[in-house]
Amino acid sequence: MFIANFIEDFLGPLIDASEAILKFWEGLVGSWGLAIILMTFTIRLAILPLTFKGVKSMQRLQQLSPEMKRLQERYKDDRQRMNQELMKFYQEQKVNPLGSCFPLLLQIPFFMALFYLLQSDGFKGDIEGDETFLFIPDLAAKLTDNIPVLAVMVVLYIGTQLASTAVTAVTADPMQRKIMFALPFVFTIFIINFPAGLLLYWITTNTWTIGQQLLVKKLYPKPEPIELADDDDKPAPARGKPPVEKKAPGDKLSDKDEADGKGAKRPATRKRPAHAKAAASDNGASGNGKASKPPASPRKKRKRSGRRR
Repeated sequence: MFIANFIEDFLGPLIDASEAILKFWEGLVGSWGLAIILMTFTIRLAILPLTFKGVKSMQRLQQLSPEMKRLQERYKDDRQRMNQELMKFYQEQKVNPLGSCFPLLLQIPFFMALFYLLQSDGFKGDIEGDETFLFIPDLAAKLTDNIPVLAVMVVLYIGTQLASTAVTAVTADPMQRKIMFALPFVFTIFIINFPAGLLLYWITTNTWTIGQQLLVKKLYPKPEPIELADDDDKPAPARGKPPVEKKAPGDKLSDKDEADGKGAKRPATRKRPAHAKAAASDNGASGNGKASKPPASPRKKRKRSGRRR
């Protein structure tokens, strides 16, 4: 009774809303079992936008996982500093590490509201012994009151829970996967005392989760991890190599010619003034650019004397 009073005090408006939804569907389809299933679909459909938002947040965290691991490795000796750096990193990247948990947390109040309704005398009187839904004779009765129904419902619960865990815990580490696969068997100890209608709600929401996750995989493929550039991780420039100069627009020499030294420019020769050229031509400069020899002086003829030897 303490749990029922606690739920009534804190979840009063939600209980009234859940009762209104149940009565609406029961009046439409004429079955409390179908009304519970349709109420489950209504709740999951209402939180579907938040579910897609949580999927995007989870995929963003998967993309940033290399950077997060790098921060954890860097500050592994200082846990407080590591938490501060991670929170700063989340704020810079605008991601929420708990964003993917919101849809699951929102389902818990509806589960508690339905639990209260199936335990309350007023609503229990309307649904109790009214009709048989499939193989369930009474949706408000405890599962332990009918062992064959208990066995079938427990098998359906464990099967759907394991299937939903298999499609949602793909990215979890091995230890977390083992824990998540073990939880349905642990919860079985508690759910056997629940009303049959509450377990019907749980099986229905597990089935919805399986179909929803298959749709999410199709709409949002698994992203590739990314690593953010950091100033400490940038490669230093190679030592011993001169900086590469940009070529002039008119220089069409290849890189090989530049390496061989063929591209070095020769110093420009000075042009001689006009009067220097004229002096050179007066000194006997030839047309081929070589200076010509001065003309030989003519020999003087010796005069012979009149004497004969």
